[in-house]
Amino acid sequence: MTRDAELMTRALEASAAARIDAPPNPWVGALVIDQHGVVQGLGGTRPPGGPHAEVVALGEAGDAARGGTLVVTLEPCDHQGRTPPCTGAIIAAGIHRVVVGVRDPDAQVAGRGIERLRQAGVEVTEGVLAGEVGAALAPYLWQRRTGRPWVVLKVAATLDGVVAAADGSSQWITGEAARADAHRLRAESQAIIVGAGTVRADDPALTARLPGRTLEPLRVVLGTAPATARVRPCWERSGPLEEVLDELGGHGVLQVLVEGGPATASAFVAAGLVNRVVWYVAPALAGARNTLGALRNLSTASIDHLRRGRVVSVDRLGEDLRIEMEV
Repeated sequence: MTRDAELMTRALEASAAARIDAPPNPWVGALVIDQHGVVQGLGGTRPPGGPHAEVVALGEAGDAARGGTLVVTLEPCDHQGRTPPCTGAIIAAGIHRVVVGVRDPDAQVAGRGIERLRQAGVEVTEGVLAGEVGAALAPYLWQRRTGRPWVVLKVAATLDGVVAAADGSSQWITGEAARADAHRLRAESQAIIVGAGTVRADDPALTARLPGRTLEPLRVVLGTAPATARVRPCWERSGPLEEVLDELGGHGVLQVLVEGGPATASAFVAAGLVNRVVWYVAPALAGARNTLGALRNLSTASIDHLRRGRVVSVDRLGEDLRIEMEV
């Protein structure tokens, strides 16, 4: 691994720490090394209104940044938003070289940040660990390119794909470790979508419940939620799923988590709107008779029409498995 790649790996670690609190801004990581190759500053993007990762790292480095190198996962911005442009801070700090993971597809950036730096005499190297950085920033990059949020479908089921027993009970199929992981998945999402049927049957709160976290995802109900439902206050929406996603994207939602029952999950899969599936599998069997399958409303005409994907990861959480699949 090259020195640039090693440093980008550390910047990625800093970006991961900003994953939950940075949106609707991208969760960027950056570090500064001085002229002798010593890391002098490291940081991730702060919550909206706070400094971007580049400014955090430059602030830590102070005067040691002059003549040094800035390594950043995403192209620095060159426009005035909630905070001043990062390119100005980089130039003012006297940075000699900038190493970038991926370009920012946002219409306000889109290569302008890199061009501004080069015009100022800063050497710029692009594409370092672009695959890893692109994967880490996938929801942000997708939303900026398409206008719609990245859609994650979450399912918790038995080994034979059942989400509710014959009597309708479903709590709890998976164990505590899997449920804790699902709460983090909620916290990484800016909106959660659930069907009105699930709200009536389970009355979920759909909160992230992470220690120290106060900001909760927007809760979206497809249909009408009962007046006393715990999910309130919420958005109630009907109509094409594409329009719901367009509206959410327009409100700055980068990632949406679909937690609905079989009808909602099947509808998103059938419409081809799911980017990622996170499937928690419990080592338990329920059988098909009178039980509820995770995708009961979805049909496939033949094996040739299977909706295939790519397994991203398989992890053990207590006694359960967490399988992540890219659709």
